[in-house]
Amino acid sequence: MKITRITITPIAIPDVPLANTKGVHPSVFLRSIIELWTDTGLVGLGETYGAKRTLEGLRTVAPRLEGLDPWDRHDLRRRIEAALPDAGGVNAPTALADHKLVDVVYSAFEIACLDLVGKATGRPLHDLLGGAVRRTIPFCGYLFYKFAKRDLTFGPDIMGEVMTPDAMVEQAREFVGAYGFRSLKLKGGVLEPDLEVETLLKLREAFPDHALRIDPMGAWTVPTALRVIDALGGVHGGVLEYLEDPCRGMDAMAELSAQTDMPLATNLVVVEFEQVIEAVKKDAVQIVLSDPHYWRGATGAIHLGEICRAAGLGVAMHSNSHLGISLAAMCHVAAATPNLTYDCDTHYPWSQKEIVAGGRPAFVDGCVQVPEEPGLGVELDHEAVAELHDLYQRAMVADRDDTAEILKYRPDFVRKVPRW
Repeated sequence: MKITRITITPIAIPDVPLANTKGVHPSVFLRSIIELWTDTGLVGLGETYGAKRTLEGLRTVAPRLEGLDPWDRHDLRRRIEAALPDAGGVNAPTALADHKLVDVVYSAFEIACLDLVGKATGRPLHDLLGGAVRRTIPFCGYLFYKFAKRDLTFGPDIMGEVMTPDAMVEQAREFVGAYGFRSLKLKGGVLEPDLEVETLLKLREAFPDHALRIDPMGAWTVPTALRVIDALGGVHGGVLEYLEDPCRGMDAMAELSAQTDMPLATNLVVVEFEQVIEAVKKDAVQIVLSDPHYWRGATGAIHLGEICRAAGLGVAMHSNSHLGISLAAMCHVAAATPNLTYDCDTHYPWSQKEIVAGGRPAFVDGCVQVPEEPGLGVELDHEAVAELHDLYQRAMVADRDDTAEILKYRPDFVRKVPRW
């Protein structure tokens, strides 16, 4: 089996102004849909970021993959590195962490190659990753403070303004009612820390049995983080399951870790394998968030799990705004990661569109069943892809800039990390 043709289709999906410490989500989020065509008639699918650096990288590499054997991942890596020498990172300047372009591009094409291998052998992707240790994947409801969407040109709003603790509890009730989530994650670093503490305490009152976590995205200093941990009851009998990236940078996280028993998780200070070693030496974090979109694909995410197991670190799973191909890939990786013991993050409820045949996958009690069909277990809805590609062309958004977007809502906003 050889790859004969590669199709990269950029799409835009309506988004809503979800807030974080660096701004708010723009009117659309961007994805790239990958199709690898082969001489056997099989087509492998992938989904990844759609901002300009990633899209340019995918398009640069695509012609180099003609003739590639999808089984040969070492050759895939060699071809990508040859096509993208000194490629740098993928993220926009307003991002708080960056991912290597070669890793992101490799991840995208590796998923599509594994989809092909699974289809050729009649085996689901999780079998190619060592086998499933679970068949049902629990997800965490992702809560955001948000503005009411002003420009409805590219799509409707969801839930209106949510800028108070009480409004956030109502958002959580809606998500739990619709999806059955049994854990909840709050994107923090938006309001004053005392208001975010109040939000979490009210969430605990409303959902006494749910696991709760918060991600301030480096918005707090070490003293502020310690004060929040104390206000939430600390570790034993406290509100939080874990605290994700409260402080910016490895050294600040290590300083905090030395003063608390609260488990600290990260998606900002450990995003490459080499950084796991530094984090362990400094005892900066206790949980690392995996993600098959930049941890060198599905096999890299599994490898991360093994490294964390050996190092005594916990494993969770990160999410970015995504659709059904990515959701399927996340499920397969989660199924094949034995020490992934936390509910996976997902932005999925914040989008109302889908590109996989059969429509939006069902969440039951906050869980998604792992696909058992060959490969990823999903196929494209080509009409839906065409519709969202048309939106991409009309929206004319090539990159993500949360800081520029928030100025439409708060003209006096000044980016500052840490903020408190």
